[in-house]
Amino acid sequence: MTQPILRLENIKKHFGSVIALDGVSFDLRPGECHCLLGDNGAGKSTFIKTMSGVHSPTEGKIYFEGEEVTFHSTHDAIERGIATVYQDLGMIPLMSVSRNFFMGHEPTRRRMGVHLFNYKLANEVTMDEMRRMGINLRSPEQAVGTLSGGERQTVAIARAVHFGAKVLILDEPTSALGVRQTSNVLHTIDKVRKQGVGVVFISHNIRHALAVGDRFTVLNRGRTLGTAERGKIEESELQDMMAGGQKLAVLDSSLGGTV
Repeated sequence: MTQPILRLENIKKHFGSVIALDGVSFDLRPGECHCLLGDNGAGKSTFIKTMSGVHSPTEGKIYFEGEEVTFHSTHDAIERGIATVYQDLGMIPLMSVSRNFFMGHEPTRRRMGVHLFNYKLANEVTMDEMRRMGINLRSPEQAVGTLSGGERQTVAIARAVHFGAKVLILDEPTSALGVRQTSNVLHTIDKVRKQGVGVVFISHNIRHALAVGDRFTVLNRGRTLGTAERGKIEESELQDMMAGGQKLAVLDSSLGGTV
């Protein structure tokens, strides 16, 4: 079995007297899509922020490529190859696709002693990387705000992979998309996984997770309820775990079996 590229053991995170995470363990293998599922308030956001260096755990250990690591900032995680795509995507709508793609990694060319943005190289690379993800842009110089939600997600994912992501954390990438755009994003995730990148897919939509996930871990109130492999758990079982199991059964009974 392939060894995990990323492993978190018994992670606890306290904010004063509030316990946001209470002993969560999670691991990710290269080329795997491991879905982190949970309803609002389950602890998903806090956990991925701990995973990506935004928060330091109160207790617990993080291992990357077999080595125990401490992330003091997101920069530390990025340097290791852990990239996070949040729901806001970190893009500037009025800037071109290629400028957004290379934001923070701007290629330059020297002209009369001055370093200028290399539009030609940026445009060529952006078009090539988007084609690899199955997106044919009208122009790399069009404003990124003119793209659909799914296309913007793909730009963010392609950007992370191009700049060396070994682990890609996706925070609810399909939450605000229509059916066609959701399908495109899930297809992109599948392509990235097949390139050997480990993908952490955060979602509360079980059907989207089942479409691309290899393993599924459910969080509830800051605790891990369980981890299951693809093909060894049913959608209804995951739904039950996310809803709290016994509570859902009681609700189902009170509503006459309609849940």
